[in-house]
Amino acid sequence: MIERKILLKGSALVVLAALNAPAEALQKPQTMEEMWKIIEAQQKQIDEMKTAMAETAKKQEAPAPQGNVKTLERKTDILSQEVEKLRTNLVIPEEPKYKSAYGLGPAASKVYQVGKGLSIGGYGEAIYQANVGEKGDNKDNADLERMVLYAGYKFTDRILFNSELEFEHATTGEGDEEKGEVSVEFAALDFFLHKMANVRAGLVLMPMGFINQIHEPPFFFGNHRPEVEQRIIPSTWREVGLGLFGQLTDDLAYTAYAVNGLDASGFSSDGIREGRGGGSQAKAENFGFVGRFDYTPKAVPGVMVGGSAYFGKSGQNQTFAGQKPDVFTQLYEGHLQWKYRGFEFRTLGSWGHVGDADLLSLDSRLNNINAKTPENAQIIGAESFGWYTEAGYDVLPWIFKDTTQYLAPFVRYERLDTIAKAPNGFPDDPTKDWQIYQVGLQYKPIPNVVIKADYRNRVAKQGPLSDDFNLGFGFIF
Repeated sequence: MIERKILLKGSALVVLAALNAPAEALQKPQTMEEMWKIIEAQQKQIDEMKTAMAETAKKQEAPAPQGNVKTLERKTDILSQEVEKLRTNLVIPEEPKYKSAYGLGPAASKVYQVGKGLSIGGYGEAIYQANVGEKGDNKDNADLERMVLYAGYKFTDRILFNSELEFEHATTGEGDEEKGEVSVEFAALDFFLHKMANVRAGLVLMPMGFINQIHEPPFFFGNHRPEVEQRIIPSTWREVGLGLFGQLTDDLAYTAYAVNGLDASGFSSDGIREGRGGGSQAKAENFGFVGRFDYTPKAVPGVMVGGSAYFGKSGQNQTFAGQKPDVFTQLYEGHLQWKYRGFEFRTLGSWGHVGDADLLSLDSRLNNINAKTPENAQIIGAESFGWYTEAGYDVLPWIFKDTTQYLAPFVRYERLDTIAKAPNGFPDDPTKDWQIYQVGLQYKPIPNVVIKADYRNRVAKQGPLSDDFNLGFGFIF
């Protein structure tokens, strides 16, 4: 918005100078409407000057000085050209700037940069995965994992709508989520009231971790999102809610929402992921609350440290093993990011607790015994945890000075366990205790496009878990 105001002011001054009007006597225009008023006034002045010159020449019975007429025509042409340039620059920006805003990814933040009206953006990513060692049931595959469209509309400087529509695996798969689906990832109205307190309402992204809010492929290492941020923090996690966001100081930002609660009937040995409501007729007998703080000290550029917490009941007035438990669910995470020149470092840790996990596990056991499928019984972890650390470095500036391209080798280590503590009376499941060692390469010929290659050595405490090699690409627009 500031750049457009500068553009308006600069263009107005060019026009005024071309017409020899005293700039001091006029206010600089702030909107397109004000610019048109100035243009109309100047055109009226030109017409009056032409009429006056013609009348003077008639009275003197002499032809009007052609030099003055040509000068006026030249100035009129200049005026028309400058106005056309101004209109073009206002409607079609020469170079959109990709910058994260209010916790969203750069492409998702485009609507915050427009003066008014519609904004379109998006991203996509495709992956080829080759499993190494042929352990487990995984097979080599090629997948257009995601194609996403962002659509936003800025009604006024204080009210806007933003949304994300995601197509997964290139097809809807006739309703089979594993084959593909179409989802609304978020859709919310923002009301800007004050720097310290603004309102957001709708289907919102839960402000936890790095990936859940900013998951565009050029902005995370590897073809696959970290497993910790999928199995412990169930990204992408969105719920219907209402809350506040803003800057308490220039260094300290926060986000806080009240949302519909999780659904404990979807909890499993793999964690709370299938308990997400996702805005699809989500159960709302219980509610959850989530909050996040991020501190970015100006004294240490490139550093961001923060944390978030979620808590709420997940029972949703349902019966488990003959009872209606609250299933009080908690999830906490802390994170640190440091970017310095070509160096990028991230670390994140998360811990979760599920109340009444013994009743949930007993209910699953009883249901599967009645269905004569006891092997499918789920042990719901009373506690879960996960953490990872990664680092990468852009080496191209050491090879080609002043290059705008990017080439970064990276490493990542992950440790997670969705059943870090089994409920009373139930055994642990060591197949859910994972370690992942990962190395890879990230190449960006331009900032909007990334090509990725990585190798993951995945190890479970017990049971088969194959390694994999991944090659893919991603983009934003």
